[in-house]
Amino acid sequence: MKLFPSGHATHPQWRMAAGLVLAQLRAQMALPDHESAPTLGLLYITDHYAAEAQDILEHFGAELPEVTDWAGTVGLGIVANNVEYVDEPAISVLLCALPADQYRVFSGVAPLAVADGDGANGPNQHFRAHTALVHADGETPELPELIAEVAGRTDTGYLFGGLSSGRRGALQFAIGGNGTIRGQGAASGVFRGGLSGVAFGPQVRLVSRVTQGCQPISPEREITEADGNLVLRVGQQPALDWLLDTLKVSLEEPQEAIDAVRATLVGLVAAGADGRRRTGDLGADVLVRHIIGLDPNRRGIAIADQVEVGMRMSLCRRNATAARADLMRICAEIREELEPEEQTLAVAQAVAAGEAEAAPHPARRIAGAIYVSCVGRGGAHFGAPHAELQILRHALGDVPLAGFFAGGEIARHHLYGYTGVLTVFTTD
Repeated sequence: MKLFPSGHATHPQWRMAAGLVLAQLRAQMALPDHESAPTLGLLYITDHYAAEAQDILEHFGAELPEVTDWAGTVGLGIVANNVEYVDEPAISVLLCALPADQYRVFSGVAPLAVADGDGANGPNQHFRAHTALVHADGETPELPELIAEVAGRTDTGYLFGGLSSGRRGALQFAIGGNGTIRGQGAASGVFRGGLSGVAFGPQVRLVSRVTQGCQPISPEREITEADGNLVLRVGQQPALDWLLDTLKVSLEEPQEAIDAVRATLVGLVAAGADGRRRTGDLGADVLVRHIIGLDPNRRGIAIADQVEVGMRMSLCRRNATAARADLMRICAEIREELEPEEQTLAVAQAVAAGEAEAAPHPARRIAGAIYVSCVGRGGAHFGAPHAELQILRHALGDVPLAGFFAGGEIARHHLYGYTGVLTVFTTD
């Protein structure tokens, strides 16, 4: 597997931005280290172009006829190799060259079959999904259950992706074979609502990691009494009393208490899961949720999720320093997993050059990457424009990358917040 072509641009007129992106893609497709005949395109646009989404998809399909399948979505911001485009018109594209029998674009008109192969009729009815990239509309009813259902239709149960974050509606791109595959019908390729994405077979090698943007400020405590989204007791203590004691505030000084609670988040861990890493930071099993209210009468804490007795919870705060360190950690884990124990000179030189100025190199064994980050992260959280993407580039080298800022991030069968989900396509 060679490097995946990628391109990105910003311009007030979408046709100009698309032209700049196409020029980059075609130039890379002519290079010996890059794939010359990709078939799957991942397309991400900012919501400035939402009204032209259909025209943009059709334009890329016409200009790149060899790319028969497209998936993607719209966001308040999108990302590329070392840059983020937030609140400005922009396009980011990654072209993937994968075996035709090892991926399928899915959507409401072409759903995935269940893991045992018994599913609805359509182009995907005989395809066994191993993993899947998912784009979703955050306003879809019972979305967490739907994400879990889609995860159950893969052999590994692992999804990665996020929720569209456009201000003009959650648009998704999903079309297979330019609409000619049986089951797509007259689908335009632009969808609203539900889920769509790309399912991958077992021969598509992926490595994915979740980075949390929060730092715990309390030990984990077991939830011993709950009612819906209301935590009533943690351990032997009323939940509200525990919260106020931990934050060192009192309801007798309401404004101080309100300010402290607003700056605090809750990390939830399912019973039996490992929520903390050995470093004490939040692990991938932690779901970070807002505190949405206090109940002085029942001495409870209302949070933005359903809770159950036996879960563990901790208090945490968003922390830029911890977010930087954790982002570097997941990059280091990915590099460690991909670097062979015995390296050729070419591999050793490519790995050693993994700094911000390093050009893409197939010896790093990363053909391309997808990064989905929370809309609350990005430059605003990391201290400077593009800082989040520059950390990725510094840690991994200059790899082909596309993605977007999401209204919620998807990893495995969970819906996260304030996280980044980094997934790389690996080469042999």
